[in-house]
Amino acid sequence: MSGAMTSINTDQEAILPEELVEELRMGMRGEVLTPASDKYDEVRLIWNGRYHDKRPALIARCTGTADVVTAVNFANENKLLVAVRGGGHNVAGTASCNGGIMIDLSLMRGVYVHPEAKTARVQGGATWGDVDRETQVFGLATAGGVVSTTGVAGLTLGGGLGNLRRKYGLTIDNLISAEVVTADGRVLTASQSENADLFWGLRGGGGNFGIVTNFEFRLHSVGPMVTLCAPWYPIEAANQVLPKWRDFMELAPEEFSCNAMFWTVPPAPDFPEELHFKRFVGFAGVHCGKVEDGERITQALINKLGEPMANLSTPIPWTAVQQAFDPFFPKGQRLYYFKSRLLRALDDETLKVVAQRAAEPPSPFILVALWPYSGAMQRVNRDDTAFMGREAACLLSVDAIWDDPVDTEAVLSYARRFLAEMEPYSPGGLYVNFAGFGEEGENLVKEVYGTHYARLVALKNKYDPTNLFRLNQNIKPGMQA
Repeated sequence: MSGAMTSINTDQEAILPEELVEELRMGMRGEVLTPASDKYDEVRLIWNGRYHDKRPALIARCTGTADVVTAVNFANENKLLVAVRGGGHNVAGTASCNGGIMIDLSLMRGVYVHPEAKTARVQGGATWGDVDRETQVFGLATAGGVVSTTGVAGLTLGGGLGNLRRKYGLTIDNLISAEVVTADGRVLTASQSENADLFWGLRGGGGNFGIVTNFEFRLHSVGPMVTLCAPWYPIEAANQVLPKWRDFMELAPEEFSCNAMFWTVPPAPDFPEELHFKRFVGFAGVHCGKVEDGERITQALINKLGEPMANLSTPIPWTAVQQAFDPFFPKGQRLYYFKSRLLRALDDETLKVVAQRAAEPPSPFILVALWPYSGAMQRVNRDDTAFMGREAACLLSVDAIWDDPVDTEAVLSYARRFLAEMEPYSPGGLYVNFAGFGEEGENLVKEVYGTHYARLVALKNKYDPTNLFRLNQNIKPGMQA
């Protein structure tokens, strides 16, 4: 007999006969793992260490679209709980499950670049490091994430904030088409001209409507060298430097995207020992144009802000800047909770409140970031994609990172209280990729999508009426929104 399985309809455990598991093995090119398999414990792990104990009864390691179709059909026929893993980087741990089937795309990491057309076709299990490595051979890039181990699928389907957003928009603004396996096992192409309703929903609607096995992206001339802007200031200087940064960014060229962040200097060799464990306010910016222009812009910002306590600004390969944060977000080793709230404005009062709350977190490596929204990402009409919130001034994210489970309650309470206290400064809404554990359920999803929610429910009714794909920020099918 195989391990205990979970019904998608009742969540009640049932035993799946071994002959059915063998039938799935015979139907797939990739492996099918059970808890008895040698590689099971290695393969089942996902990024957030908080969920290291999740144990799916089956892991279907897909090698291509046909395997995904086989796994979806098997899950449907046997009424199994389904988790879908692309990069496995999601904070809420929904890339895995207990007792159901993990449809694992992590072996599907191909990136196929068409340099003349400036497009790339990317498989659903690829990471942004995979994409950057292949596209940079041709001096090209698309608007992706800021940590190279992040999965392309999860980041794209939630919108896609990154270092190119002011110049080239969100990741979804660069999506040309997607190949999707729907809940009934069909393989559809979604684009502006084909299944346009599905294409609209995929651009911000998360993994609610199917499993994307291939993405086609528009590429841009970026790199190989870009300019990193990274001056750090003592936390006590926050109220002086933040307004100056805000004013500078209002006039900065769109080639320059720059976040403000509150963090603690890690005890790493790259940082002066006398600064280790000091809380600071810093700026993390990337200029994607000519290096000489980037150096000039970076120096102009530093001149405006004043002499930093540390300055990591430098010309740097695009692939290196995209990997700069990787060591601080290791897979399976730390506990994560990323939650966000949109901000109405970056006026002095809002900045002061953020700085006050961010100065003394209960765990030193809680990163509080301000992501200004402007440039190309705001020139897309709010109704052109499912993504909501483009018109906000900024996104505030509390990226809680901690190591000891004993600290969990204090860390979660801090993050939730912080964001609740920012409610008067918010128009409502958040970034669906920074939604914590999705603990508010349907209320969270309704807040995220606002006036788009009814349209998304209609799409769910059409493409996944049984809610097979429900381990996500779930849009439930139903007659009414």
